[in-house]
Amino acid sequence: MSIAYTVEPITSSEFDGFSVYLNDHLADNGQPSGVYFQPLSKDASVFAPERAAAFRGALDIAVGAPGWRRLWGAFEPDGALVGHIDLRAHAERQAAHRCLLGMGVHRQARKLGLGSALIAHAEAWAVAHAALDWIDLQVLSVNQPAIRLYRRAGFAHTGEIADMFRIDGRSFDFTNMSKRIGQRVCSELDPL
Repeated sequence: MSIAYTVEPITSSEFDGFSVYLNDHLADNGQPSGVYFQPLSKDASVFAPERAAAFRGALDIAVGAPGWRRLWGAFEPDGALVGHIDLRAHAERQAAHRCLLGMGVHRQARKLGLGSALIAHAEAWAVAHAALDWIDLQVLSVNQPAIRLYRRAGFAHTGEIADMFRIDGRSFDFTNMSKRIGQRVCSELDPL
């Protein structure tokens, strides 16, 4: 089975449709048929209004400025959103050469190569438009399907925090992964 889709940017003016999609996506978090993929309890697995407002606002911040974020969606020919990926600034200003990745794929579009395509799209954008050298991500260690996807995409395991979250009466570890995408290396000789 294959899926036909296009990957397009989602802007702040198109954000309401993304919010509907993301709330549906988050409904799968921690359900018996799936896995925990967000550090949220089953009952709190919603795109909270304050998080949605911050996410939307970050889409209008210039890349390179503190708090920037960019979002892309995978759309079927009929316009249905079946996956997303976003890149965002680290909170620390001295980490402006790095960004954080977040993503998700609709339950009916998983295991069809969409996740790999979304990662490749975001990586190509980061190299071409953002002067970034690294993409970092954090994933619940229990989410082995996502970790396998990230490894296939070239991300390396950089650490794990044991017992990072306590959700629904369970302990969850947090895995950190990174991928070098740029060639610039800082040295003591670089001007400040």
